[in-house]
Amino acid sequence: MLIIPNPWIFLMVVLSNSFLWLSFACTFTVTNNCPYTIWPGTLAGAGTPQLPTTGFRLDSGQSVSIPTTVGWSGRIWARTGCQFDRFGMGKCQTGDCAGRLECDGMGATPPASLFEITLGVGDGKDFYDVSLVDGYNIPLVASPRGVSGECNATGCVSDINMESIYGALQLGAYETDDNKLAGCPKELQVVDSGDLSSLEETSGGVAGVGGGVVACKSACGAFGLAEYCCSGEFANPTTCRPSFYSTIFKRACPTAYSYAFDDGTSTFTCKAFDYTIIFCPSFTG
Repeated sequence: MLIIPNPWIFLMVVLSNSFLWLSFACTFTVTNNCPYTIWPGTLAGAGTPQLPTTGFRLDSGQSVSIPTTVGWSGRIWARTGCQFDRFGMGKCQTGDCAGRLECDGMGATPPASLFEITLGVGDGKDFYDVSLVDGYNIPLVASPRGVSGECNATGCVSDINMESIYGALQLGAYETDDNKLAGCPKELQVVDSGDLSSLEETSGGVAGVGGGVVACKSACGAFGLAEYCCSGEFANPTTCRPSFYSTIFKRACPTAYSYAFDDGTSTFTCKAFDYTIIFCPSFTG
């Protein structure tokens, strides 16, 4: 006997599946491969809801999966050298978000390495990048698993915080010897003040190691000049060109944004069901 399904039940199933698809676009899997604790932060873009968590502790070797919604846009970064009280208030050496454990709508204080993404709607592709436009604090790689698009990994695996033995060099020295591109120039360095020296996490020169380089500012952050910030008369790709300092970042991390209009080699597309964001991807212990 032919059984004709109840059309209302069929419609409810379709709507239910559609709701689930619309509600959960993909997952962000955040992994800490650093030899120290980090405190990832998340910030939603305008018009999209905050993720279920906007800040949390992640010990070395741990991973956390965060569900997202279709069309979500925003950024994820790692904070280092943090101390928080039982109310979730405190401070971080790098990437701080208004002294809160849960960033709750507050962005990272530069310098900080950023994963940025806008998820596609329907068949639309995701757009994602790793940005050093606001400076650099620790290495990260974002690797998508997708169903369409090239779905390339991108990021910055170099240790730009490595202190340069050359100090504040002239442009010619950087241009003629790639070996001198490894470290952050003196004038961009953020040095550990020792304010959080009581922290247990002391590996890697990130927390509790007085005098170590913990982050590298962008030229915009260090000097505030329009030509570095791509603002004012430099607020377009014709007048805002790669600088001496952005070139240092670009050579160290070729697929990451080094300045505001570095789109050609730094923006990627994919239709993914998972993005794995790994901090300190090259650390092997």
